[in-house]
Amino acid sequence: MTKKFTAVITKEENWYVTHCVELGVVSQGKTIEEAQKNLKEAVELYLESFGTEDIPESIGEVVLYPLEVAVSD
Repeated sequence: MTKKFTAVITKEENWYVTHCVELGVVSQGKTIEEAQKNLKEAVELYLESFGTEDIPESIGEVVLYPLEVAVSD
């Protein structure tokens, strides 16, 4: 059985930080590929520890975009 989740990757200094939105699981890596691999392992460990019952799956398409707003000093 497989489940689908939403993962977000951000670049923070020298690390790529990955976050599984539905579970709140976070991991990191020096490359995008390493960060993805590490998040997959972390999510698998999370599911082994807490089970898969009542775990939400991805709700579908996710759209991210840069948002720029004016701020006063």
